[in-house]
Amino acid sequence: MSQFQKNLEKYAELAVKVGVNIQKGQTLVVNAALDAAEFVRLVVKKAYEAGAYNVVVNWADDIVSRTKYDLAPDAAFQEYPAWRAKETEEFAEKGAAFMSVISSSPDLLKGVNPDRISNFQKAAGTALSKYRQAIQSDKVSWTVVAAASPAWAAKVFPDVRNEQQVEKLWDAIFKATRADVENPVEAWKKHDENLHEKVHYLNEKKYQKLHYKAPGTDLTIELPKNHLWVGAGSINENGHEFMANMPTEEVFTVPLKTGVNGTVASTKPLSYGGNIIDRFSITFENGKIVGVKAEEGEEILKRLVETDEGSHYLGEVALVPFDSPISQSNILFFNTLFDENASNHLAIGSAYAFCIEGGKKMSADELKTNGLNQSITHVDFMIGSAEMDIEGITADGKTEPVFRGGNWAF
Repeated sequence: MSQFQKNLEKYAELAVKVGVNIQKGQTLVVNAALDAAEFVRLVVKKAYEAGAYNVVVNWADDIVSRTKYDLAPDAAFQEYPAWRAKETEEFAEKGAAFMSVISSSPDLLKGVNPDRISNFQKAAGTALSKYRQAIQSDKVSWTVVAAASPAWAAKVFPDVRNEQQVEKLWDAIFKATRADVENPVEAWKKHDENLHEKVHYLNEKKYQKLHYKAPGTDLTIELPKNHLWVGAGSINENGHEFMANMPTEEVFTVPLKTGVNGTVASTKPLSYGGNIIDRFSITFENGKIVGVKAEEGEEILKRLVETDEGSHYLGEVALVPFDSPISQSNILFFNTLFDENASNHLAIGSAYAFCIEGGKKMSADELKTNGLNQSITHVDFMIGSAEMDIEGITADGKTEPVFRGGNWAF
């Protein structure tokens, strides 16, 4: 067996045993593109070997998707199949685990009418709102992992010979997810413990606000009174641990919906809706986005903000040191799963219920009362750099360093 095949096997096992942490008798639902077929077949095998009851794979094809955006009538993007939404809800209600394997080109929908992209995002977000609520309150286990594809690899490594691009991207994925070490499962347990040290410190501090300063950024974010910092592993309603993102280097919480003021500048491109949004800034007043500028993809960004009422506000505040492994690799992945783990980031849209005390059991109205934002979308964008300082401001007005020069100050 080649080294690549060994690493791919370990990666599949990691996704099954640590990512969704599949349980005996549990169903696994996998969403993936055809480019990821070799990896997905291994995931299916590992899941059944671990005791899965059923593994359901929903395949997509990037060429078919692009063809639809180019040729289908406008009305086709204003609806989402009711049967598919119902199927997803039923799987969630019965305790299935969900795995998304992402591999699409960041430029898949470049040049497509932004209205089509926006309309489909709204239709899918609305139809899958119940499923999204289950995900964002940790009722079910879920994970997002990646697989290399020729189009994505060409975007990340344009200066590498064509026949080597996919191999190089796979190597980068293996390294970022620790799949290339001797015992990846043990490595992830240790990584989980290290992140929880930061989580514990921040939860003890209970800062009332965070103040971000960097070139182009002067932003203050107020945090809800009963906010919780979390990181790495999560626990579903049955008490089983899972890892929602692989890789992950972040600790994160929720902002107070109406407590964000100032301007923040992006530091990495954002891949959204098959397009790149780059070199952009966002301005907030009392939590609401009141201005956006972008050198690339400004119309796409404006339509993202206009998705619904909640997409005018933030739903996540995440801290990632500049010296994180993915940042130090100096690879720009053009993929949020990786790039957000190289940089401090924020998310436009919905907040995670589990980031507030008792939030997992709160109703939508109760979450709203506690200052959490609600939306049919959740999109991370990167703001961290080696020049970023962050102050933690306590309830009595005391200021303490949280980040200095892009890294932890404690």
